[in-house]
Amino acid sequence: MIPIEYWLVFSSLLFAIGAYGVMSKKNAIVVLMSIEIMLNAANINFVAFSSYHTTLHGVAEASGQVFALFSIAIAAAEVAVGLGIILAVYRRYQTIDVDKINILRW
Repeated sequence: MIPIEYWLVFSSLLFAIGAYGVMSKKNAIVVLMSIEIMLNAANINFVAFSSYHTTLHGVAEASGQVFALFSIAIAAAEVAVGLGIILAVYRRYQTIDVDKINILRW
């Protein structure tokens, strides 16, 4: 069995890569993909902690997997809404550069 520290380091590296992508990229699609990487890092934490937590009878609980499943479902809905917004903005302004789009401020 792989120690939990390895999973936590892997998850924190994924989260850091996603945070860097959100803060440094200008393309809205890349920003959405970076947010998905950050959500996957959280899912890895859910599953890792769930697999290392056992009940009194020695059986692993599946609560982390359930949380990860709900997180994946919410992420799918978020991507659908985000891509819809990006498509509407692109059709109107012919760009998806987040620095040039400031219409949502008003």
